[in-house]
Amino acid sequence: MVVRLTIVYDNHALRSDLTPDWGFSCLVEREEIRLLFDTGADGDILLHNMGKLGIDPKKIGNVMLSHNHWDHVGGLKRLLTVNPKVNVYRVGFSSKPKEFLPGFMTTGTLGGWGIKEQSLIVTTNKGLVVVTGCSHPGLENILKVASRYGKIYAVIGGFHGFNKFEALREVSLILPCHCTQHKQRIMELYPNTSRKCGAGKTVEI
Repeated sequence: MVVRLTIVYDNHALRSDLTPDWGFSCLVEREEIRLLFDTGADGDILLHNMGKLGIDPKKIGNVMLSHNHWDHVGGLKRLLTVNPKVNVYRVGFSSKPKEFLPGFMTTGTLGGWGIKEQSLIVTTNKGLVVVTGCSHPGLENILKVASRYGKIYAVIGGFHGFNKFEALREVSLILPCHCTQHKQRIMELYPNTSRKCGAGKTVEI
């Protein structure tokens, strides 16, 4: 069983035919399930990048939104015009960790008094893949929740101001994207496990 993750929307693009923009979106494919995690800031850019990547927006069955900031939900309205039947899992749909599709879990709503956010946990043969939007509740806290359900193999997404780098020591694949403030430091500390992120990046696990 292969889980395929494709960065559709990011501050950087790894191909000249893709449009970079502040925001994040990642397509996660596992068997017959296609889930778009976040939708970036601009729907036209989202659909443009999908077209260039060979992704048919009408075949996406599910959207999961990490939190309500414009750079993560801005593309949803445009996506719904071409795929109005997609299931949308908004932040707050579950307060606790919950499997909502086979092999797909939410961490539940995290954040205390701060920004409410949920992250995605995907089951693979190598361990768990954690996909984050901005990690406002703290990446170390997100990983702590995910680790209750198995060994974490990979973490992908925005890490915001995360600087408790020791929390990544046992992670086999690190893909810091979007709003990660200490991206260069993470790459220096973990040169063998960290990878450059950008629209067009594909990972198969």
